[in-house]
Amino acid sequence: MDLGPIADRDPTLVSNPQRAAAVLVPVIEGSGGPELLFIRRAADLAEHPGEMGFPGGGAEPIDGDRWETAVREAGEEIGLKPTEIEYTGRLDDVATTTGYTISPFVARVPQRIYEPVDGEVAAIASLPVSALYRAENHRFEPREHPEYGTVPVHHFRVDGYTIWGATARILTQLLSLSTDWTEPEPPAQPLGELIGD
Repeated sequence: MDLGPIADRDPTLVSNPQRAAAVLVPVIEGSGGPELLFIRRAADLAEHPGEMGFPGGGAEPIDGDRWETAVREAGEEIGLKPTEIEYTGRLDDVATTTGYTISPFVARVPQRIYEPVDGEVAAIASLPVSALYRAENHRFEPREHPEYGTVPVHHFRVDGYTIWGATARILTQLLSLSTDWTEPEPPAQPLGELIGD
């Protein structure tokens, strides 16, 4: 995994988002190679309950910028200290169907035990990059989009965890830029035919 292309690029940003949010994309140098740290959101949350994501959340007035949002949220959710976070670069802003614009920041973090700090996080998973870009661990699944109808959505399945939605779009860009993984083409047949699969 080469994070150089992420450090050297100019990301596509949304200047005045309706609802600003930021996530930290934590990269760990594990004993078997690089890993990414994910959280599973609590099942009782109003938005995106039970989904896999990166540590992060909505911007607050106390945050000087979106990087500060990502660092603050990572501390609140998984106990990462600012001194443990080594900034690498920024990926493109990602819009969600719930009206958020997420700014993803890639950073190296230490390999250690991480545990949920607040009630918003149900679990923490460190998943190997080598497994995330295996072809058998990725597929497109049809989802209903409020504006575009039925659309193909990336789904990554590793170690019993499923990553999809905005997090999968962030992951797709990360893998495309930092590994030899090539984003698969979405299915050619009409999506309506896939819903029963």
